[in-house]
Amino acid sequence: MQFIGSLLFYIGIGVATLFLPVLMLVGLLVPHMVRQRMLARWSTGIITMLRVLCRVDYQVTGTENIPPDPVVIMSKHQSTWETFALQAILPAQTWVLKRELLLIPIFGWALAVAQAIAIDRGSPKQALNQVINKGRDRLDKGLCVVVFPEGTRIPVGEAGKYNAGGAMLATRTGYPVLPVAHNAGMYWTPGRFTIRPGTVRAIIGPAMPTTDRKASEIIREVEQWIEGEMREITPQV
Repeated sequence: MQFIGSLLFYIGIGVATLFLPVLMLVGLLVPHMVRQRMLARWSTGIITMLRVLCRVDYQVTGTENIPPDPVVIMSKHQSTWETFALQAILPAQTWVLKRELLLIPIFGWALAVAQAIAIDRGSPKQALNQVINKGRDRLDKGLCVVVFPEGTRIPVGEAGKYNAGGAMLATRTGYPVLPVAHNAGMYWTPGRFTIRPGTVRAIIGPAMPTTDRKASEIIREVEQWIEGEMREITPQV
């Protein structure tokens, strides 16, 4: 049953993606905040389909920590789940991602319309400048900016190197950092076709002030908080 549910879910994502061109065309004609809400609803539909077909639900702790103004969101990256679910859980947002994702037909075009910040990871200095300059633009427009500080998906029970790019964006702009931990990799595991049923636990931490602070101090605090929460929500094996 898990295999059949997973198969139907992936087919469902494929069908839903066919509607993205229409969504993108409409999105180009409306204000950017309306466009982001449209894409968030599309992503919420994917998460709903995941719950119905694969029996993967989620439980969020810490929603009271979400501030009314834009923040730099720094999240654990274990799965594909968070790329959809964060849009359902948190305010209007865009994302820092690798430039190659924009080349994916339809889906990549939607990311471009959503004002994603696409960086060339082969040029670290240029990538950092893009994160800071374009990130400031998005934050000033009222959008949160999502950064996965580990840079890539990390297996359950492991931690990657936390890069300071997102923290530098926060210190240069003065916007707070909002840390997020979750254990979605236990259920929607990269490289595994079958999605396991269960309830993803997501925890939103208190917003961290960034004014007059060093990026190295902030990213260290983010890492300590996220990895500390990960130890609490990840079963020991």
